[in-house]
Amino acid sequence: MRKLFKKIYNFIDKKIVVPISRMIYFFSKKWKKNQGKLDKILNRPHFLIYLSLAIAIVMFFLIDSKVISLVETEAEVITNVPVVVKYNAEAYVVEGVPDTVDITITGRKSDIYLAKQLGEYEVILDLSDYTAGEQQHKVYFTYSKSINSLVYKLDPSYVQVSIKNKESSVFALSYDLLNIDELNSKLSVKSVSLNKSEVVVKGSNEALEQIASVKALIDLKKQNFQEAGTYDIDNVELVAYDSQGVKLNNVEIVPETTSATLVIDSYSKTVNLAVQTTGKLVPGRAIASLLVGGAENQSITIYGEKDEIDKIESVPVTINVNGEGNNSTKTYDVSITKPNGVREMSIRSVKITVTFGEEQQKTLDLPIVSTENLAEGLVAMQVPGQSITIQVKGVASVIEGIDTVKPVVDLSGLGVGEHEVEVKISNSDPKVTYEVSSKIKIQITQEKK
Repeated sequence: MRKLFKKIYNFIDKKIVVPISRMIYFFSKKWKKNQGKLDKILNRPHFLIYLSLAIAIVMFFLIDSKVISLVETEAEVITNVPVVVKYNAEAYVVEGVPDTVDITITGRKSDIYLAKQLGEYEVILDLSDYTAGEQQHKVYFTYSKSINSLVYKLDPSYVQVSIKNKESSVFALSYDLLNIDELNSKLSVKSVSLNKSEVVVKGSNEALEQIASVKALIDLKKQNFQEAGTYDIDNVELVAYDSQGVKLNNVEIVPETTSATLVIDSYSKTVNLAVQTTGKLVPGRAIASLLVGGAENQSITIYGEKDEIDKIESVPVTINVNGEGNNSTKTYDVSITKPNGVREMSIRSVKITVTFGEEQQKTLDLPIVSTENLAEGLVAMQVPGQSITIQVKGVASVIEGIDTVKPVVDLSGLGVGEHEVEVKISNSDPKVTYEVSSKIKIQITQEKK
């Protein structure tokens, strides 16, 4: 209101008082006879104040009666006004009511400003006189007008609602761990126990039939666990989901929250780093030695869930040796990628020093191969009279101790009959390469019962 009167005062002073003063001064010069009288009037200290006050009063009544409008009519939207629904919540379920509505108010800017300052917006949907049934009801919202001179319009102004009898059913309770990545990387959740195994869910029959699971959502980010131990958590939110994993908001879970006990552990395992190579050395050269972190075998400690960590026998690191070999050594600074299931590692990078030497080779003749991935109920045999020739390549000091290898054939997807398949050599040593000169024939027959 202070700003409004200040604007009115400035308007009167600029548009009325100053022009009138100039006009009086102009006429006083035209009629010199009356100049003395006008000068006496104008020189009176309170004349212009009284004149401005009189004009201000006249302007006030003109503006208040809307004969003169200082501002144009405007409109503004008040969004997300909460809806209060009145009904028998113990007996019925109401569907189709929005959580919020928008209110458009139209009128003078000063009135809109005052209405926003009051902030008294309450939208009510009164369903007290309605009962459950199959039909939908067209119902209108009611609301209070804080400023009567404004025009109010709701969006939407009415809704189609369904009122159904509230039913209840018992559901098994499980849990989900949220923000597990926010847990201290050296910690893992060993076990979770809820203080309830079942909960009661209330809602319409149709809504209850949609429920596929009810879960307690345990947010690990909120708990900020820093060390291993047993923790009790209260006020864990319960949520119902349908078969697609979509949260159902039209049901009531009793109680709304539960308590849980978490056992936080720090599980780790120490394994070796396994060096793998990509690319090809220059012809005639081979890897003579590998030093990982200054040693032939570099270990690393990995942290994570026990079930995941127990599956890991080594952590791979890869170096690119393409075109190398002319120089005697090369050093690589390698970043270690966390395997799946690993949350933390004792080291994140390692220095690998490779020494190159002259490539030698020798030949191994192996009569028997092993098979893998044979379908159940089948028997595989190597066709007689075949042998496998394998070229072993590497520096002399590396290959001289290799007298035998384990060749394997993969029989995935093969059925009864004779098949020619490739022979593979399982090799985890980057200092050695194996070449198999030919394929081998395998006879597959039905297992005799």
